[in-house]
Amino acid sequence: MKRSRVNEIIREGDAFIRSFGYVMPPFAYWSPGEMKTRRPAGIIDSRLGWDITDYGQGKFDELGLFLFTVRNGRAEDLSRGKGMLYAEKIMISRKDQLSPMHRHVVKAEDIINRGGGKLVIELFMPDEEGNIDRNREVEVPTDGVIRKLPAGGLLKLDPGESVTLLPGVWHAFWGEGADVLIGEVSTVNDDLTDNIFADPIGRFSSIEEDEAPLHLLVSDYDRFIDGKG
Repeated sequence: MKRSRVNEIIREGDAFIRSFGYVMPPFAYWSPGEMKTRRPAGIIDSRLGWDITDYGQGKFDELGLFLFTVRNGRAEDLSRGKGMLYAEKIMISRKDQLSPMHRHVVKAEDIINRGGGKLVIELFMPDEEGNIDRNREVEVPTDGVIRKLPAGGLLKLDPGESVTLLPGVWHAFWGEGADVLIGEVSTVNDDLTDNIFADPIGRFSSIEEDEAPLHLLVSDYDRFIDGKG
């Protein structure tokens, strides 16, 4: 993706989020220079911040996702069962924009439609090897009520509705009718290692630096803050 396009998506996404009354934390608006000067370990190590991905495929409008990680605990705390065991994201799934089929090994998550159109989630259960089971019935809690769907069934969430996805459950999603503001509340999140995709695609985008970044992405931290960008 071109950096100019990433900057545009950040501006558009920020305006969309604000239109629902959600206010981003102050560090969301730090400049790259301020981020580099401050070197906030709690933000960098937990990979909090902006995350714009086209999954390395170069077609963001059709295959992509806007994410911002607001808070995130540590894997070490999760392993020992105490401490900050949770994470939170705010995301935007555009109308008909696919976030591709994937599962998590560790992370359990609540996916919440915070406003906009319908959020459509395609669901499969895993087989014994963790692969997609194309025959097994799907069972997921939606706001405390168990919903049952056939393998590959489409769960449609209206604003205010949510679904709990436990580790291993395969899911892909998109907005229907309009763009969707999504909340994610989960156990500790590790996007570097805990995303298993059904197809061989990447989690992060390659950036073509055609202009200066408006704000750093989490995938920029190592290069820019270490002085290599």
